[in-house]
Amino acid sequence: MEDEHVLVDDLEEYLAVQHAYLETDAAFANACSLNNALSSGTTTITVLILAREIFVANAGGCRVVLCRRGKAIEMSRDHKPHIERSHIEALGGYIYNGYLNGYLSVARAFENWHIEGLKGVNCPLIAEPEVRRAVLIPDDEFMIIGCDGFWDVFTNESAVAFARKRLQQHNDHEQCSHDLVDEALRRCSSDNLTVVTVCFQKSPPPRLVPRFMARRCMHFEKQL
Repeated sequence: MEDEHVLVDDLEEYLAVQHAYLETDAAFANACSLNNALSSGTTTITVLILAREIFVANAGGCRVVLCRRGKAIEMSRDHKPHIERSHIEALGGYIYNGYLNGYLSVARAFENWHIEGLKGVNCPLIAEPEVRRAVLIPDDEFMIIGCDGFWDVFTNESAVAFARKRLQQHNDHEQCSHDLVDEALRRCSSDNLTVVTVCFQKSPPPRLVPRFMARRCMHFEKQL
């Protein structure tokens, strides 16, 4: 069987991520109207890895952070109302006390159709995702996917440092996710907590030698 190669000029459009998000949101609306039920909404994030390419589609307050040789690299953006102010105001919405129309702490989400004037055609709360693309390199060690309750008590850097230390101890991505949630609870997170850790290497993250120590060692060797 021969390999099949397909050339795609715009892979993001080919994957139809934005269309899938909007279809899902419309399905929520139909289900809500058919069942005559009121329900709250949800934020969402999708990560797709194809060979060395990684695509992150985000709508809301979830976040993906990549660890590249100990450095935290943010792979998505939180859609807080103050960040999305321009499109909110363009669609007739407003921000009150940090909340979209005084209701929500995010500017993009699924559902929330029960809040009158917030969702629908030309309304300020949208489900359209923001899509980012990156290329993985050998220095990429792992990534953390977490919802807003986790990032409320962790910075990108502290989450990577904590996870890196745990992976060096046991090298178990599933256990690392549990460790991160437990630590978020210990830090008194008051929101939903979901964390997924994805490792790109079979070995645990290497211990990094500070650069000043490396220079001192090299200088010592030259003197011998």
